[in-house]
Amino acid sequence: MIDLVEIEYVGINNNKEYEILIKKVIKSCFEVENIDKNNLYVNIILTTPDIIRQYNKKYRNIDKETDVLSFPMFEKEELISFSTNVQEVLGDIIISIDRVKKQADEYGHSFERELSYMTVHGFYHLMGYDHLEEKDKKIMREKEEYILDSINITR
Repeated sequence: MIDLVEIEYVGINNNKEYEILIKKVIKSCFEVENIDKNNLYVNIILTTPDIIRQYNKKYRNIDKETDVLSFPMFEKEELISFSTNVQEVLGDIIISIDRVKKQADEYGHSFERELSYMTVHGFYHLMGYDHLEEKDKKIMREKEEYILDSINITR
């Protein structure tokens, strides 16, 4: 079986607990979306506020820190019938660990819940979902909550 996620650390120390949690979340995402047999994987970069700000400026021309960035490799329509014999990256998710910690405190829930949410949120952006319009936001939020509930990550 292929690894569904590759995790890189940029500017922060490796953390086995982060890896275990992220792999659990991504595994559930792949299973629910029925792409766990498609030879796809997600690249996740865990980093600092300064570095995520650099990515945001370089690739989105937005010079500010953010919590999570997603860079899909495929269009949503391409994923419907996606099949390959070689392993392909679904896309990159970049997460600011400091922002995860701050937001967990701000929203009054655990670090585990916030990191799980950032991971599933980034995953659904890779799958072509967005939250700019209310109807799309509702669909995306329902999918995110379903994943979190399925692995017992609650508020």
